[in-house]
Amino acid sequence: MANGTNATLVGVRRRTPATVPGAPWRRRDEWLLAAVAAAFTVAQLVLVGPGLGLGWDETVYVSQHSAQAPPAFFSAPRARGVSLLVAPVTSWSTSTELLRVYLALLSGLALWAALRVWRGLFPARVLAAGGALFASLWVTLFYGPAAMPNYWVAIGALACAGCCLRVRADPGDRAALWGVAAGAALMAWMRPTDAVWIGLPLLVLVAVGRQVRLGLVLAAGLATGIGQWVIEAYLSYGGLAERLSEGSRVQGGLGWNIAVDDQMRSLVGRALCRPCTGSMPHPVVMAWWFVLPLLAAAGLAIAARARRTTPTLLLLACATTAALPYLFMIGYAAPRFLLPAYLLLAIPVADALFHLVTKANGRWRPVAAAVVALGLAGHLAVQYVVLDRTVDRTAADRRDWGRVAADLHRLGVRPPCLLTGTEAIPVAFYAGCSSANPRGHNVNITEAGILSATRRVPTAALSEPGRPPARYARGWERHPSAGLDLHLAPPPRANGSP
Repeated sequence: MANGTNATLVGVRRRTPATVPGAPWRRRDEWLLAAVAAAFTVAQLVLVGPGLGLGWDETVYVSQHSAQAPPAFFSAPRARGVSLLVAPVTSWSTSTELLRVYLALLSGLALWAALRVWRGLFPARVLAAGGALFASLWVTLFYGPAAMPNYWVAIGALACAGCCLRVRADPGDRAALWGVAAGAALMAWMRPTDAVWIGLPLLVLVAVGRQVRLGLVLAAGLATGIGQWVIEAYLSYGGLAERLSEGSRVQGGLGWNIAVDDQMRSLVGRALCRPCTGSMPHPVVMAWWFVLPLLAAAGLAIAARARRTTPTLLLLACATTAALPYLFMIGYAAPRFLLPAYLLLAIPVADALFHLVTKANGRWRPVAAAVVALGLAGHLAVQYVVLDRTVDRTAADRRDWGRVAADLHRLGVRPPCLLTGTEAIPVAFYAGCSSANPRGHNVNITEAGILSATRRVPTAALSEPGRPPARYARGWERHPSAGLDLHLAPPPRANGSP
């Protein structure tokens, strides 16, 4: 029986596989996936725009290999994948526009490649529709061109899961073996903890099939990113246990925390919901979030009848383990955390939608088609409105950071320089300064160290308007700026430097 299944999947290109209803994979199917990926890239550039400034977390990742500013403090939970991904641009260019275009093109190409892995396992129209559903979410469009890890974890998860199925069907498929390693490595370099959670169902699949070679390749791919993270823990954080403990502290204490309601509140476009208070969004904004798991479950029932239960079940299992820690083990929410789950669920959801439209009986078919069309139109309208408001709001915040940086330059705080206090990390990147804080989640200096730095380089402490700065800066000269107060230390020469 197993040999027959293997032969069926190996013959994806030669004949219609038993796992795929309808016509075999054709050239026009390739173009269909390419069209979805191209539309996704264009939508990012048009709806988000290459001119959107870098966000707080982006400045940390970008600064690690940057021609613009010194490296910002790299806190324990972070991983190096994003910094390496953007280094081909950021190491020599300070253009945010160039970086956005680079990431938009790369994210579109990656979506096409990840969907293409699943050819023969699902019909092309289902893959294309699943990709389009994922690409139309406001959170996908917003973070596709962003220097952030979650989109890339999603791509790695989809590619790795599909390649695992292909190797399971044909152990001699060397391209799929490389795909397993690459997908696992991509997840692990971006977010090692996410890679572990998503890897659990894949390891179960390997164990059930008793495929030692596939297991070793999967483990090797995961080890490349996780291993680097562990080595860095011993070199920079005092050990693995210390890094995990510090990472938990930075994230508010990991453990049993029901964050489902926090994720619901973030659907309105809150990039970071911490603390996550306030009323729930309008039901229209949240409707798709409740429909998504229902359609995914329907997709599994449909897959059972279409003889593709294993691929659908694997997608649902990986989506579940990807979402669990962010729904039940963290005390705050960010919509980007669930991007891997959304991409993995998108294919079963698309399968269910096609079934509703094409398999409805007789007179109910036009009704089903109309309901699905109206639902998708409303969904797209909601996603566009949320995206538009999110882009406008974040763009304004990031313009303010640019204004603060310009004011600092005008006041004589120019590179090499040091900033500390409220929002010091992003403002320092915009100003080309170093950043340091003696308290909070990004402690990397003492108060004595800051006072010592004032004797060497121009230094400023930032605080919220009307609030006093830290004690060491209360005698410094104050200047109001765009939403912040700038407290300038006496110039180095006045501090007694040569």
